[in-house]
Amino acid sequence: MRPSRMLALGASMLVLLSACSTGGGSKPTVKLGSDGFYESKLMAEIYGQALEAKGYTVDRTGIGIGTRKVSAPALESGQFDLKPEYIGSGLAYYDATKTTGDPATNQTALQTILSGKGGGITVLDYAPAADQNAFVVTKATADALHLATLSDTTAVQSQLKFGVATDCSTNPVCATALKNAYGLDLSSALPLSACDQPMVDALTAGTITVGELCSTQPDILKNGWVTLTDDKHTQPADNIAPLVRNDLLAKVDKASFEKILNDVSAKMTTDGLLKLNSEYTFDKKDLATIAKEWLTANALN
Repeated sequence: MRPSRMLALGASMLVLLSACSTGGGSKPTVKLGSDGFYESKLMAEIYGQALEAKGYTVDRTGIGIGTRKVSAPALESGQFDLKPEYIGSGLAYYDATKTTGDPATNQTALQTILSGKGGGITVLDYAPAADQNAFVVTKATADALHLATLSDTTAVQSQLKFGVATDCSTNPVCATALKNAYGLDLSSALPLSACDQPMVDALTAGTITVGELCSTQPDILKNGWVTLTDDKHTQPADNIAPLVRNDLLAKVDKASFEKILNDVSAKMTTDGLLKLNSEYTFDKKDLATIAKEWLTANALN
């Protein structure tokens, strides 16, 4: 009996070795994308470097591709496989009626929608870090017009010049939401790259008096600007989460791949992201360096 058992074991080992040598150990190239503003590009770079540290090859062609109007269809079509998303705004892109101030609710609703898009897209764990859309004025403007909330701008909107995201006219949480909630007419607002230097420069220069920034934007703190409270809760909870195409997940060890990205998200806090944004904006570090240093500090590379 022993010889035949050894023969069977040998045959089993050959099958096992054959399976390992025909792709079991190979890893597909991950095509990475993001929206166009620097924080989104930074998060994409962090996720990308974390994957590279675990042996994946990353194609960065899609990083900074444009607004969500461009990046969402690109993910759906398979132009890239993975992108960081702000889950509240991402949900609003598809159905603004479902957005809430609760990130778990937003994640669930977004997952329901994305399950039917592009062959299926998975929303991984969201980070503690949340970057809300924020409407900001200088302290001088706030004092002069007695502004503390967005509701306060309604009566004096003729004295204000809004700077808004380039997709504001079609973005359901921008022009439409502010019109419905506050009666604000943004048809003549100046479209600029939100959460980015052009918006900061315009607010600093006085070209605009209300700027659409992000709540983690370090310029707000540095300049002593006033974030107007969204007292009617038009802006959704915007925690950051990776979106991954299911056809990519089918090519990898799903559990370990998701863990790489989820471990990154778990360590990213709002205060931590604010610090990284400051390094980019004020210390003039490049995004790849910031990403590498953060991953090293958090033992993720």
